[in-house]
Amino acid sequence: MLTDTTPLPAAKWRLLHSPPAPGDWNMAVDAAILEEVGRGEVLPTLRLYAWDSPCLSLGYAQPIGDADCSMLDSLGWGIVRRPTGGRAILHADELTYAVIAPKGEPRLAGGVIASYRRISLALLNALRALGLPVQAASPAAPKAKDSLDREEAVCFQHPSDYEITVGGKKLIGSAQSRKKEGVLQHGTLPLHGDLTRITQVLSFPSEEKRSQAAARLLEKATTVEMVLGYRVDWEDAAETFAAAFRETLNLSLVEGELTADEKQRAQELVKEKYAQPAWTERK
Repeated sequence: MLTDTTPLPAAKWRLLHSPPAPGDWNMAVDAAILEEVGRGEVLPTLRLYAWDSPCLSLGYAQPIGDADCSMLDSLGWGIVRRPTGGRAILHADELTYAVIAPKGEPRLAGGVIASYRRISLALLNALRALGLPVQAASPAAPKAKDSLDREEAVCFQHPSDYEITVGGKKLIGSAQSRKKEGVLQHGTLPLHGDLTRITQVLSFPSEEKRSQAAARLLEKATTVEMVLGYRVDWEDAAETFAAAFRETLNLSLVEGELTADEKQRAQELVKEKYAQPAWTERK
């Protein structure tokens, strides 16, 4: 059971609702905010955003060989590498959240697991407010590295500790990076759409293996629409997320926008890093 009896002090954070954007811009913005948060130039930030076309994101250390880049090109879908770890995600028809704050922020103190627990409480409350019977995944025994196979290149194939599930199926995938500037945790909530689309743009040794991976994915992951039987709009989901973060984490959320410095730095990071093959196409 996820509980935390330590009261959190009241705090003021910034709330950003970002318009749909390409993958390299979305990752650059998260990174730019982290730099500004680390310098104390902006408040800790809850950012809620979307993607303007399907985009495959790879985890920080995931090999480019997991992606079928020719298929991505033919479909007109994007690809980006995240600054956080984990496996591949196809971003489409979803709400993405980012929590960005200094390491000293009490909600992110105590390391990865402790901060995951606190943020998961806010996510659980948001999803329950939307009518979803969710729970947090219990810590699991680590799997040996050599037992991983191609299907496990997909983030939603397995829930990590304290990630959100419904009936044992993964609903939210999250990843965290802890840098000297602070902490970035971002995650994705699939609102609707075909989860198996990701198997079209991953590399498999055969079409039979691809079909097996798609079937396995549907056994282990789900969307909001699949659970509720109807679609939840992005705006409604975002409003519910913001309210749950306010109430669960004792926050005053001040709606804002990216600063001029954040926009400039994000543009630089797109050119220098997130749109560069040297970053995205690492082996």
